[in-house]
Amino acid sequence: MGVEIHISKSSVSSTFDSVGFVSSLLKQRVSERGCGGVGASTCAAALRFQAGSHHQVVAPLLRDDPQLGRWKEASTLLKQMVAEEIQPDVVTYNTLIWGRCNLGQWHEVQILFQEMVQRGILPNINTFSILVDAFCKEGQPSEAEHVFEMTAQKGAEPNVVTYNSIIDGYFLHNRVDAAAKLFGLMIERNYAPNVVTYNALINGYCKSKQIDKAWLLYQEMLDEGLIPDVVTHMTLIRGFCLVGNLHAAEQLFEKIQSPNVQSYAIMLDGLRKAKQMDKAIAMFQQMENHKLEPNIVIYNILIHGLCTAGKLDSARELFEVLSEKKIKPNVKAFTALINGLCNEGHISEAFRLFNEREGRGCVPDVGSYNVLVRGFIRIGDKLRVEQLL
Repeated sequence: MGVEIHISKSSVSSTFDSVGFVSSLLKQRVSERGCGGVGASTCAAALRFQAGSHHQVVAPLLRDDPQLGRWKEASTLLKQMVAEEIQPDVVTYNTLIWGRCNLGQWHEVQILFQEMVQRGILPNINTFSILVDAFCKEGQPSEAEHVFEMTAQKGAEPNVVTYNSIIDGYFLHNRVDAAAKLFGLMIERNYAPNVVTYNALINGYCKSKQIDKAWLLYQEMLDEGLIPDVVTHMTLIRGFCLVGNLHAAEQLFEKIQSPNVQSYAIMLDGLRKAKQMDKAIAMFQQMENHKLEPNIVIYNILIHGLCTAGKLDSARELFEVLSEKKIKPNVKAFTALINGLCNEGHISEAFRLFNEREGRGCVPDVGSYNVLVRGFIRIGDKLRVEQLL
């Protein structure tokens, strides 16, 4: 959950330029959040400097390396270059700001932002777009909105990337009307929506079960000459499954030329929820025929569905396949099968499987205990219930 930042609209006055406003916003973010921890990813772009080929020295420090230590090295090298009067440019700072945002290091973002301004390097629209995107992902759409409004007021026109970030941020917080309004404003200002824009809108409408609006946007994409990607199709398939329209989901799935494992997982889960396990098994076999290796997510879906359908023998067989495929069963796989065994009255087998799981590197969670407790309650074994509790 993001930390709230309270910045009143009155603080954004004509006496503040965009640089001052963003600096104060970042300072407030640091005071609320602290220096932040290490996030999941860093940027893969290379640092680029105005001086010769020095960026080739810095690039390996950042490319495809998620370790914080590499960022420290890059920052140190940046300081050394500045000391040697090698002037970094806005691309340099944008790259570092992007990386620090991804790492959740708001204190460093604040320092970098202030440093670039002090060196006479003015932030450009890419700088503001990075910050807008970061605030949206941090669960702070209001702050992202303030930065967005300020950039427009100060002549740094938002680009399609900025609009995409805000639209996605609105949908992340169920502000469907605000997202739709901004999309309309984007078109009104002659910014052409791209596939990413439509994907964000389609995803938002699908999550709010407004599948008709999502489908209209899909048709609009096609009319505009845009080619939907695998994300577009997976999002719509998930949306159709969510509202129970399996027929439409299956039709769209058939249009995907090379469905991946994730596409199959979405479709299989939809069939499971619709209790159409015969179709799910047929699709699973189709997947294997296409030389796609099912992952643990696929097996979890099928084991769960087979147990719910009362096809316990098939669920057991599929669970055993995991060992043959050298796929480590996780908590969901164990819990699904244990629940199926309990429901069919095989409580001893369920208890044995429960005890085996830790030896197979899987620690039980609360859900696992609850399933087993319910099973023992069903057969009136109070002693086992007390032992588990």
